[in-house]
Amino acid sequence: MSLTHAVMGLLRVRPMTGYDLKTAWFDRSMRYFWPADQAQIYRTLDGLANKGWASFHIEPGEDRPNRKVFTLTGDGEAELLRWLAESQPLPTVRDPLLVQLFCGDALRDADLIALLRDQRSRHEERRRQYDGVADVIERAPATDRQRRLWHLTLANGQGREDAYLAWLDEAIDILARDDETSPEASR
Repeated sequence: MSLTHAVMGLLRVRPMTGYDLKTAWFDRSMRYFWPADQAQIYRTLDGLANKGWASFHIEPGEDRPNRKVFTLTGDGEAELLRWLAESQPLPTVRDPLLVQLFCGDALRDADLIALLRDQRSRHEERRRQYDGVADVIERAPATDRQRRLWHLTLANGQGREDAYLAWLDEAIDILARDDETSPEASR
């Protein structure tokens, strides 16, 4: 997947500026599964316009800078629909904690447990943030179908966090037991 398709999917909801995309969508919900910074979003919008997949108009600003508002074109919608129907590869997982754990035999179990507990608190915080996203979905101007799809996406994130938290608990328990029983583990 590319940021291109994420931006097109959002422009399908309504015409927006790069700022709107960043603050209303990427900062609040999409960041949990497809983060993007402001520069990436603006480059993507320019690329969409260059390909004919989006058009834009300028809204003059009286007390603020002019706004460049992008709209998905018919060609853009066709490309988005083509991509939406296409099977996607499995995502690549990059998790620094797993590298630390995999290569962590140089650390004491107590040090590894401290890393795991730190990650646990971060994952608990993300899980709480997901609960707040549910409220945002309910207040968003959207169709019932859009809300159902957004809730399904949210449920995926909640489920991943729940599974990660359960795995962290198991890993902490295993290392705590090892620390108590193994002279080598407490190096």
